[in-house]
Amino acid sequence: MDMSQPPLVKQHLIDPEICIRCNTCEAICPVGAITHDSRNYVVDVSKCNWCNDCISPCPTGSIDNYRTVARIQPYSLEEQLGWDVLPTEIPRAELQALVDAAQGASGAGTETAAEAAPADVADASAASSASAELGGAAAFNSAQYGASVPPWSAAHAYTNLYGPKSARKTIEATVTGNVRVTEVGKQAGADYDTHHIVLDFGSMPFPVLEGQSIGIIPPGTDDKGRAHHARQYSIASPRNGERPGYNNLSLTVKRVLEDHQGQPVRGVGSNYMCDLKVGDKVQVIGPFGASFLMPNHPRSHIVMICTGTGSAPMRAITEWRRRLRQSGKFEGGKLKLYFGARTPAELPYFGPLQNLPKDFIDIHFAFSREAGKPKRYVQDAMRESAADLAALLADPNAYFYVCGLKAMEEGVVLALRDIATQAGLNWDTLGTALKQEGRLHLETY
Repeated sequence: MDMSQPPLVKQHLIDPEICIRCNTCEAICPVGAITHDSRNYVVDVSKCNWCNDCISPCPTGSIDNYRTVARIQPYSLEEQLGWDVLPTEIPRAELQALVDAAQGASGAGTETAAEAAPADVADASAASSASAELGGAAAFNSAQYGASVPPWSAAHAYTNLYGPKSARKTIEATVTGNVRVTEVGKQAGADYDTHHIVLDFGSMPFPVLEGQSIGIIPPGTDDKGRAHHARQYSIASPRNGERPGYNNLSLTVKRVLEDHQGQPVRGVGSNYMCDLKVGDKVQVIGPFGASFLMPNHPRSHIVMICTGTGSAPMRAITEWRRRLRQSGKFEGGKLKLYFGARTPAELPYFGPLQNLPKDFIDIHFAFSREAGKPKRYVQDAMRESAADLAALLADPNAYFYVCGLKAMEEGVVLALRDIATQAGLNWDTLGTALKQEGRLHLETY
């Protein structure tokens, strides 16, 4: 046993009761310490260097949990993957007895028993950074540029009003609408069956903002007999409701019938949601999210980049700005949308988007599998309008939002970097400012 290391340490853990499996922590971890199975997200103690990059972006606070353990016997990944709740703290006397047994009857080194000090954490982080520098140019990490703070003018977001650790565990909502929003026809198969679902909360308070999400708890149990965990969905309606003045909201849900490897699988949450009928009741937790929020000050510009159901928060942002414009009481800045899908038939809300005034929003579509045409992705469309985006990158009143599959994130941020560099902007300085000032928001899954 290494006597230079404190025998008792704080182990970083994720609370499975309140985790909504949004993948934010795993996506942002710079050392690959976080992983998951079909049920739980867990932290590998042998890789975690306590950089804490994962803490503030977590929408529920589930990542901000710790237990004191003996360094020689931390919780393994296998143990964490089997949890439904966090274990209670192990009594200090039991931990010390375990340490003493390992060190021998002399008890050598027990006077150093202590929790890992902040200095240890700082040293580990610095060593990690130095190692990366000594190893040459590190791989591009798009997640490091994502803001964990909202725009300065964002409205106050309420979070975790309902959930396992709240006074009320869930809130019941009534389905008042369920409409398919992708094309139906010979070319439109079930693999892109996407629905616009409206939920009404009646007289129960459930305030939400554009960019937030909620959790839906499917009924029944999984293959191990455990109750299904909540599935996270981004809100697709503005703050005053899908129907203005009503206590309701909408979601954009794609029916999942295959996994990322193309193997047949029936998504529990998505199929439950897509099959809902008007009048059905659903159990909801949340809301979640306090950073992926839109600016509220006049003449602020918004650039939205999304694929598939990543369009949900963009629809909410766009609709709120549209309602403000109609009121005549708010002077909005530029709105730009880069929207990608495999084909036009797979793109949600394609029809309504065509009807938005051209002087209100500048829309760029990108289709990667359109018959007879070369593959085109959102980053390609961005590069084609590089001059406009460069001006917005340089404008402190411009905010960028990225939402969709994780695979898109790196290409989008690289495109922003290249556009900035080609325009003579210093990306190191700009990238830091985008993060610190809440101007670049990444929500990928």
